[in-house]
Amino acid sequence: MEDQDFLLFIKKVKDYTSIDLSQYKEAQMKRRLTTLRMKKGYNTFVSFFDAMTKDKELFYEFLDRMTINVSEFWRNPNRWQVLEQTFFPEMLRKNRKLKCWSAACSTGEEPYTLAMILSELNVLKDAQLLATDIDDGALAKAKNGIYSERSVRDVPSNYLKKYYKQENLTYLISDELKKGIRFQKQNLLTDTFDTQFDLIVCRNVMIYFTEEAKHLLYQKFANALKPGGILFVGSTEQIFSPGQYQLETAETFFYRKKE
Repeated sequence: MEDQDFLLFIKKVKDYTSIDLSQYKEAQMKRRLTTLRMKKGYNTFVSFFDAMTKDKELFYEFLDRMTINVSEFWRNPNRWQVLEQTFFPEMLRKNRKLKCWSAACSTGEEPYTLAMILSELNVLKDAQLLATDIDDGALAKAKNGIYSERSVRDVPSNYLKKYYKQENLTYLISDELKKGIRFQKQNLLTDTFDTQFDLIVCRNVMIYFTEEAKHLLYQKFANALKPGGILFVGSTEQIFSPGQYQLETAETFFYRKKE
């Protein structure tokens, strides 16, 4: 009965939101959602779903638990340095109007890190910088651009002074960076992607998906890149056979679409 209850919940969520929980790793997804359901006092997933459709805050909490919005600026700083010092200069030698996408951007730390680097290279105003996520609550936080001290701990000091305003224990993102990013809601698994991207950043998201969903996404990302474009993934998300997606390893956690 317990399994049937969860399977019915998956079906109802998909019908209601088009989010397909069956494409996420079941054990960890079910564990996280069971904890939330019990904390809120619901005996079954079906009763929990019914409550979610009537209570917007509960629905956002479900999304938040499902997507695990844990993000920091400059996460794994040495990888961002490789992007800043190696790949962006390569791209800019060919074209100064870069088209970049931060996929599953969570609360915005990643696209703002990208925007800072582009600003330092004096190309933010010419660039197209898209940031997408499935979670409306996370996108709202990203647009607000207000962050805790913990989020900014890896930001280089010169960037911290230039692009943030400190107010007590919070840090506010500059308007220049906010204007440089277009935030948009998106379901990576079901929505179609734009094309001809110079750079796609999708980090620490694939770990939540099944192997089938990962395969689908890597193919969609490869199709969305222009020839020579770069896919930047997380530190636990190495692609073991990049060639099947028309990609090749360019650096650790960076893949280039074959030209």
